[in-house]
Amino acid sequence: MAETLIPIYIMGKRYEVPEGLTIMKALEWAGYQLIRGCGCRGGFCGACATVYRVPGDYRLKVGLACQTPIVPDMYLTELPFFPANKALYDLDQVGDRVDTLLELYPEVARCLGCNTCTKVCPQKLKPIDYIAAALRGDFPRAADLSFDCIMCGLCAARCPGELVPYNVALFVRRYYSKLIRIKPQHLKDRVAEITGGQHDQALADIAAMDEEALKKIYVERDFEKL
Repeated sequence: MAETLIPIYIMGKRYEVPEGLTIMKALEWAGYQLIRGCGCRGGFCGACATVYRVPGDYRLKVGLACQTPIVPDMYLTELPFFPANKALYDLDQVGDRVDTLLELYPEVARCLGCNTCTKVCPQKLKPIDYIAAALRGDFPRAADLSFDCIMCGLCAARCPGELVPYNVALFVRRYYSKLIRIKPQHLKDRVAEITGGQHDQALADIAAMDEEALKKIYVERDFEKL
């Protein structure tokens, strides 16, 4: 049985590709070689953010190319990198959590509460909620609400206040993990082992192994069977 081909438009050019493909697979079928913006191909890394339109719908749609199925006559373009603001900071020298947040990302005070970020998030998160929690100083809640963010950049691409919610959330989680969250004892013990050089020889032995030896110990490793 012959496969059914449907038309799509990539960067303004018409292609016919098999129906049922994801956007990423359709791009490759059309002859595009994906050097950047393909990432994990499993919906986890956020590298393949895509903007597209479909016939008869005025709305601009977004999605991850590795997860979104194609539809006839869709017009699409890739966003391999969104040039968003990312502050630099040293967590050993920061002060009050909210003061630091506003110093690093003063634009968060311009949040309009429009919820556009929620509508566009492929992870079904609510950036509006974790931004609000961060502004209240509730970093534990903001860290929890943003934990599944894959940093695809789509929220920043659509925000009318020009916020970068995913970079704000990254700062919040780092601050929370280093300065607020109580460290478990087993983590402290393991860090002490590593910094004390307990595993240096084992790492050196692994680094000296050839490819076949590495494959062997990988296959024979102890791990939890699913």
